[in-house]
Amino acid sequence: MSGTHSDSGAQQTAASWALPGLSRTLFFSLFGSSVPGSNLGPPTLSPARGKAATEWRRRDREREGDSDGRRYRKSPSPGRRRTEGATTQSSSAQCEPPTKKKKVHVDPPLPLTGGAYIPPAKLRRMQEQITDKSSLEYQRMSWEALKKSINGLINKVTISNIGIIIQELLEENIVRGRGLLARSVLQAQRASPIFTHVYAALVAIINSKFPSIGELILKRLIVSFRKGYRRNDKQLCLTAVKFVAHLMNQNVAHEVLCLEMLTLLLERPTDASVEVAIGFLKECGLKLTEVSPRGMNALFERLGNILHESEIDRRVQYMIEVMFAVRKDGFKDHPVILEGLDLIEEEDQFTHMLPLEGDYNPEDVLHVFKLDPDFMENEEKYNMIKKEILDEGDSDSDTDQDARSSEEDEEEEEEGDEEGQEVTIHDKTEISLVSFRRTVYLAIQSSLGVEECAHKLLKMEFPDSQRKELCNMMLDCCAQRRTYEKFFGLLAGRFCMLQKEYVEYFEGLFKEQHDTVHRLEISQLRNVAKMFAHLLYTDSLPWSVLECVRLTEETTTSSSRIFVKILFQELCEYMGLPQLHARLKDGTLQPFFEGLLPRDNPRNTRFAINFFTSIGLGGLTEELREHLKKAPKMVLAKKRDGESSDSSSSSSSSSSSSSDSDSSDSDSDSSKKESENHSRSSEQSRESRRNHDLQRQNSPTGKNNTEMP
Repeated sequence: MSGTHSDSGAQQTAASWALPGLSRTLFFSLFGSSVPGSNLGPPTLSPARGKAATEWRRRDREREGDSDGRRYRKSPSPGRRRTEGATTQSSSAQCEPPTKKKKVHVDPPLPLTGGAYIPPAKLRRMQEQITDKSSLEYQRMSWEALKKSINGLINKVTISNIGIIIQELLEENIVRGRGLLARSVLQAQRASPIFTHVYAALVAIINSKFPSIGELILKRLIVSFRKGYRRNDKQLCLTAVKFVAHLMNQNVAHEVLCLEMLTLLLERPTDASVEVAIGFLKECGLKLTEVSPRGMNALFERLGNILHESEIDRRVQYMIEVMFAVRKDGFKDHPVILEGLDLIEEEDQFTHMLPLEGDYNPEDVLHVFKLDPDFMENEEKYNMIKKEILDEGDSDSDTDQDARSSEEDEEEEEEGDEEGQEVTIHDKTEISLVSFRRTVYLAIQSSLGVEECAHKLLKMEFPDSQRKELCNMMLDCCAQRRTYEKFFGLLAGRFCMLQKEYVEYFEGLFKEQHDTVHRLEISQLRNVAKMFAHLLYTDSLPWSVLECVRLTEETTTSSSRIFVKILFQELCEYMGLPQLHARLKDGTLQPFFEGLLPRDNPRNTRFAINFFTSIGLGGLTEELREHLKKAPKMVLAKKRDGESSDSSSSSSSSSSSSSDSDSSDSDSDSSKKESENHSRSSEQSRESRRNHDLQRQNSPTGKNNTEMP
């Protein structure tokens, strides 16, 4: 038993001597249950087990060192750390060889650039604890706050809040953080190219106050474009040229830079370079057309040559064709500056003349924090500049408010004076009329049939005073067509059938068009005449409208004669010549055709006959020809009727004037006799001349006889 107890005690002593941090189970698994000798010397180990024991010793020392280090950091007082360290070292010195102390990492009071996040409350508390504002810690904290503020404001800018964002940006020291501002703007533009016009307007406003910041952004854009061009990075080039284009629209960059970029892209054309150039031209083409038309002509001539060479992809060729169409439309979908972003006057802007091939330093070092020995002085200078800028803006806003308030006061006074009076407002700008015409035009254009169009127009709510304008709009739409469309005649006829008011309006339009027909072009004149011919054929208009037509040489012009010609030729096609002739012979309508078929003067009658005969409608003039044959007899009858009326009036005169009447009768008789004798002698002389001419023509030697004396 004694031997057994001694053996177990020896095993425990040996185990604690050999490996202080090792458990008994692990120890006996490595070295076995036998312990050599009673002198407690180091056991004899095999080479494999010796290596394993050495490895376990090293690991246990590292664990103990880590635990000691944690206890050292978590100790509440320096005295306790020293005592615990001393006890730990003494115990480890007794059990194991000394180990190297592990360096404890202590967090700095402030994060480095790109370091850990500090909550705002903690950051403010740390700033309050620092009394020396020129110290490194305070400058670093203000730098971090400046960076966060600039990034947040740039990410929030839109068209609606750009004025507010500018004021908040000017509250920060953007002169110190110009590198941060430039980087933030460029990163935001690359992430959201669709908002490039907003970022360009922001840069334009800042450039008007701090031109160095605008120059820095433009330099970095040029460097970025050249880098993307060398690397064949199409996306990088697209974002860079788009920003440069909008900066040129805002007069921050000069147009020479844009022309140099476009020339470089089209010098050796590839699919990517041509695509970038077309995107560039869409954004700044309208501005370049205004400031450099010769340059634009040269660029589009180069694009035309590239298109004719056909060495690029078909997709890019289509893009070039679309670009020519955009230029033809005047870049209407790509304005120079969008509404709401034209915030800087042209004379207040500073334009940078930077060539493309210049040697530029992007000044990337401005992104990194650097200790400023004159920090407080620079802050005070910027505060003065900021105050001047913001006070200037406040004064402008105050003047605007004063002007508005004065206008409001004047309006209130005028309203007070006119309170007891009724005020009628006359709209002389004709805005409502223009909008009504636009609505009618769109309704006509969007309709597929006459019924649909009439339903749309009748469904519209408009006052009765605009009915005439509706009729006028139908006529104008018909006149603007290249050829006559029956759609408009049917539409006008439908409205005339519905309400009599439209018949009166179209009658007035017929008279107006006949009087002002000389103002119309030949195609418009033809369409208008055919439309009225359709209305007359369908009896939508009464034939009494032809009362305004007077077919004489003095009252007609070439345009009015063409109008009447097309009108009657179209009526003849619709009705046929016999039916048209019957309509013109209608007895109830004869008073309205007196000007169209004149019988008052043989000269006018002869002119009307010749006119209708020349246009192929001579069959309508049979009555006029008969009238012309009977005209001399009718004239003589009228004269005789006049003479008889004169004689009866003279016989019924008073007896006191009988002598005068007798003398006047004798004079009149003598004058009549003389006129009759003169007419007879003239007729006899005409007959003798005719007989003489006939004899000369019939005689074979008439010529010689005439030549003889």
